[in-house]
Amino acid sequence: MRALYTLLWVVALPWLPLRLWWRGRREPGYRERIGERFGRYAAEPAPRGTGVIWIHAVSLGETRAAAPLVARITRELPGVTILLTHMTATGREAGRTLYGAGVVQAWLPYDFPFAVRAFLRHFSPRAGLLMETELWPNLTAACAAARVPLFLVNARLSERSFAGYRRFSALTEPMFASLAGVAAQTAEDAARVTAAGGTNVVVTGNLKFDAEIADRMLQLGREMRERFGAARPVFLAASTRDGEEALILDAIARGALPDRAVTVIVPRHPQRFDEVAAMLAGRGIAFARRSANATVATDARVVLGDTLGELPAYYVAADVAFVGGSLLPFGGQNLIEAIAVGTPTLVGPHTFNFAEAAANAIAAGAAVRVADADALVREVSGLLSDAARRARMREAARAFHAAHRGAAARLWTWLAPKLGAAPKSGSDP
Repeated sequence: MRALYTLLWVVALPWLPLRLWWRGRREPGYRERIGERFGRYAAEPAPRGTGVIWIHAVSLGETRAAAPLVARITRELPGVTILLTHMTATGREAGRTLYGAGVVQAWLPYDFPFAVRAFLRHFSPRAGLLMETELWPNLTAACAAARVPLFLVNARLSERSFAGYRRFSALTEPMFASLAGVAAQTAEDAARVTAAGGTNVVVTGNLKFDAEIADRMLQLGREMRERFGAARPVFLAASTRDGEEALILDAIARGALPDRAVTVIVPRHPQRFDEVAAMLAGRGIAFARRSANATVATDARVVLGDTLGELPAYYVAADVAFVGGSLLPFGGQNLIEAIAVGTPTLVGPHTFNFAEAAANAIAAGAAVRVADADALVREVSGLLSDAARRARMREAARAFHAAHRGAAARLWTWLAPKLGAAPKSGSDP
């Protein structure tokens, strides 16, 4: 089965550089170091020190979630080189911004046997930590052959993904079985990983609850609020996906928000910034771009959040936030960042990527689920007009967030001996 899978990669091989070049039209990062995608790394000796610990964070969300883990390894294993790999340009850029020279960055190669073997030869990691769900059959097989222990950490596996793995169990069961261990976010995730073939599975919680909001983001959020209009109600539609902006704008046109309210739209993917700008212009909506870094005119009803790495600041600046990817069946984006700063949070019907976090937040009164875009606008309008209700949701959000912290400490207690470090008691980084 893996041979057939590899054959499909071989068929796709001629088109992959073209695909990267095409994606690089809007995100130039995809055109950087293309050779790394095929296992061709710089000729200079790979970093060694007292060893390389490799963390794979495929994209933006995983890169941010890895922060407590990177801090732990840096503190407890000071001689180790941390290798951080990605697959997306936004992930790599976030890694550069968050960790700078504190880590070595590279693209994880495509899942060709020759490429993953070259990657392992070059960096010789003593262990690999894959964030959340990023598993590849040839990669896991190559790690097993090279005796590189591979751990899946902060693991999540939705019912939908589990069903997909089960359809190709001859390929995926060996992949899960080859893992040295799995630290799952929830008991439900752990049960699905075990049923998929994983062993040595424990539950440590969700690292995203332990991510700290930097002081500079808090300050930037306050500055944003001044630019949006300190006295204007602010509704944030964050991490929106293709098709959701149109639904939200249509619903606002049908059911107006309070006077002077400003809607801030932050598309999930930067390559869609100009697309959403064109949509706003085509509808005749007066809007401002956040990248202009200017005070928003009083006649502008929409701000386009066309900047990278500022999402926590947008949440700080908002009175109410909707977390995108959930009006349409994308599975939802991370709602924990909004809750972490106490922003009243709304989600749509599709949150299977964050099923337990969303359900628990709703039960705690920290978030509200809406059925569709019209219900979203009604809920936003009601919240913007009810300061007391917003205050209750803020307090519920802060209490919910505080109650779910500690995943970093639990993960490190389980992981440290496997990496050759003695787990230590004390506060999280």
